[in-house]
Amino acid sequence: MFTLRDVFFAFILIALLVLAGRYVKQKIHWIQRLYLPESIVAGVLALLLGPQVLGAIATAISGGTSILSDGLFSEPIRAVWSQSPGIFINIVFAALFLGEAIPRPKDIWTKTAPQVIFGQTLAWGQYVVGILVTLLILMPIFGVNPIAACLIEIGFEGGHGTAGGMAETFTELGFEAGADLALGIATVGIVGGIIAGTALADWGRRKGHVTSFQKAVEDLDGVPELTETESPEVRRRRAQLMRNLLIDPLSINFGIVGAAIVIGWLILEALVWVESVTWGQTGFEVLSYVPLFPMALIGGIIVQLVMERLGLAPLIIRSLMSNIAGLALDVVVVTALASISLSVIGSNLGVFTILSVVGIAWNVLMFLYFAPRIFPSHWFEKGIGDMGQSMGVTATGILLLRMVDPENRTGAFESFAYKQLFFEPIVGGGLFTAAAPALVIRFGLVPVLLLTGGLLVFWLAMGFLIIRQNKQQRRRSPSL
Repeated sequence: MFTLRDVFFAFILIALLVLAGRYVKQKIHWIQRLYLPESIVAGVLALLLGPQVLGAIATAISGGTSILSDGLFSEPIRAVWSQSPGIFINIVFAALFLGEAIPRPKDIWTKTAPQVIFGQTLAWGQYVVGILVTLLILMPIFGVNPIAACLIEIGFEGGHGTAGGMAETFTELGFEAGADLALGIATVGIVGGIIAGTALADWGRRKGHVTSFQKAVEDLDGVPELTETESPEVRRRRAQLMRNLLIDPLSINFGIVGAAIVIGWLILEALVWVESVTWGQTGFEVLSYVPLFPMALIGGIIVQLVMERLGLAPLIIRSLMSNIAGLALDVVVVTALASISLSVIGSNLGVFTILSVVGIAWNVLMFLYFAPRIFPSHWFEKGIGDMGQSMGVTATGILLLRMVDPENRTGAFESFAYKQLFFEPIVGGGLFTAAAPALVIRFGLVPVLLLTGGLLVFWLAMGFLIIRQNKQQRRRSPSL
C-alpha cells in the first residue's frame, strides 16, 4: 500500500499541518476563544484538504474526475495516516507516568479521595447513561450497534487519542462506524467542555463559589507534575549515570518508552494466551480484542518502579517524557481527524447528536449536584477540572482549573494530578475502556449495565460516606 518514502512524507506533511494549524489559530479569533489545540486545527485542515471536502468539491465542479479529486494528499499518504493512531497512542500511554514518583496507593487515597470518587463517578455514569439511551432510544429507533453505548466514555473520557487508537477494535467487532463517531463525539466534548466550563466559571464567580477568575489562559503544558521540582541530588545522580554515555538523553528516554511498550505487549500476550487455554476455549474472548495502549500504561508504571528500585530513575527526565508523549499525541489527533469519515457521521447524525447531548448533560448536572457535596472545601475549583477532563481531554480540565484558580491557591492541581493514578489505568483510555466494546458484544448491554451501574452505585456510596464524614467533622470543629 505504501513505501518507506510515503511514510517519511506522510509525517513531514503532519509537521507542516501542525504549523498551519498554529497559524490559523493565531489568525482566527473564535478558535482562540475555544482554546482548541493546534493538533485539532491541523487535523481539521487535513480533513478539509482531503478527498471528502476539497476532492468532492473539485469533482463536482469538473463534472467528473479532477486532478484534485483525491484532495492534496495521495492515497499512500492517507493509508499511512489511517494506521498511525493505533500505533502512536501506545507511546502516549507508555510515557504517562514515566518520570513521576509513584506514591503508595494509601497515601494517594488519603490526599485525594474525594477527587478520585468524583472522577470515577463521572466515568462510570457515562457508561450507564450511554447504555440506557442506547437500549431505550438508539437501538429501537435507529437500529444502532450496541457498542454505541460505549462511545460517550470513549470519546469524552478517552478523547481523540483513545477514539483513534481503538479504530481497529471497532472494526474487529463489526462496528466500523464506531471510530468515526467516537472521534466526532470527542470533538464535541472538547468544544462543549470549554464552552460549558467557561460559562460555569463565570457563573461561579458571580455566585461567590470561586475567589479568583481569569478570562485568558496562555499556558497549557498538561497535567501538573506529581513530583516536586528536581532536587540538586537528582541532577547530580543523572550526571553520574550519563557521564560516559555517548547518547543523547532524548534517545535514552525514548528507549525507556520502548521498554515500557514491550513490557505492556508481553503482559497482553500473556493474558491472551491464558484466555486461549482457559475460558477462551468455551468461545468467550475479551482480551484478544483489547488494544495494546492500556497495557503500555501499566508497562510504564512497572518500568518506573523498577528504575526507582535500581537507582536509575534520574535517567528518566520528565520534561522529555512529556515532549515525547506530546509529539505522539499530536500525531494521533492529526491523523485520526484526517481519516474520519464525514459520510459515516452524516448517516448516523441522530445517534451522534443524542449521545453528545446526553453525555454533556450528565457531566454538567453531576458537577452542579455532586461536586458541592463531595468536596469539603473549594468544591468549584476541584470539581471543574474533572468535569473538563470528562468532556474532552486532561488539558481541558487543566484549562478550566486555571480559569478559576490560576495561582493554585486551593490545591486543586495536586488533587487532580494524583487522581490520575487511580483513574487512567482503568477508565479514560484504561483497561476497561479498551475492553468495554468486547464485553458488550460478548455479554450484551444488560449485564454490562448491571456491572457499570453497580460500580456507579459503589462510587456514589463512597462519596456519600465521605460527605457524611465531612459533616461530622464540621460538627466537631465548627470553626472549620
